[in-house]
Amino acid sequence: MEYMALVLVVALLQSWMLWWQGGMCMLAMVIGEFTWAVGFGTRFGLHTQPDSQGIYIAYYLFIVLSPCAFIASEYMLLGRLARYLKSHRHLLIPPQRITVVFVVSDITTFLIQAAGALLSISQNAKLHTTGEHIFLAGLILQLISFALFTLLAIRFLYRVKTLDPHVWAIDAAKRWHEDWRTLGLVLLVSAVGILVRCVYRVVELSQGYLGHLATTEAFFYGLDSLPLFIAVAVYTPFWPGRMIPGIDKLAKLGCVLGEYWSSSDLT
Repeated sequence: MEYMALVLVVALLQSWMLWWQGGMCMLAMVIGEFTWAVGFGTRFGLHTQPDSQGIYIAYYLFIVLSPCAFIASEYMLLGRLARYLKSHRHLLIPPQRITVVFVVSDITTFLIQAAGALLSISQNAKLHTTGEHIFLAGLILQLISFALFTLLAIRFLYRVKTLDPHVWAIDAAKRWHEDWRTLGLVLLVSAVGILVRCVYRVVELSQGYLGHLATTEAFFYGLDSLPLFIAVAVYTPFWPGRMIPGIDKLAKLGCVLGEYWSSSDLT
């Protein structure tokens, strides 16, 4: 219940900041935090009713699938950051397309995992095994997709620092907790937390539901809950809506630029 309370505190704080300071690209993360907290609540319910299939289904879906929402916000934030810095050329693909490509990937892996999770709780042994394999495939695809995104983000920050030093130092006169470079570091810290969790889930499921990782609660909290909590909580003192002026207007700018790039491709 302690984790549930902590997650709810973070979700409520970020909801307030979203309303006060903006940053709609983080809305998916905030919603995911609330559903994640519900997952912890259902996990507590399993301790009192361990044979309840309904509670188990709710727990598994909320705990395992909520991080897809966290990942979606990470994708959108990098695009906003590139637009704010006007450093689109340092991304392999335009910011608008990064958001579309990776969010579509996130939704796809989400649906694969959801389908696999639902099949894996079947009483039919064949369906149960098929569900495990589908679920594992979804987790692997999610890990690959997010790992590529993380490398893209690292490359972007490195190229801005080395090729555009004036852009890198654009917030040098500001305090460190208002500097865009701090937000860039926060993005990477959050990404590492999510990657740790993704790797853990892939290894856990590859061992099966009765494997050592799946049946040891300490691993769940140390390699799943804690890294994910850090990944979302780290944004609380460094809220993008505060650190990137006019962040929500950048989304509209992205639509205009997206149309421009599309027309450029055609010509």
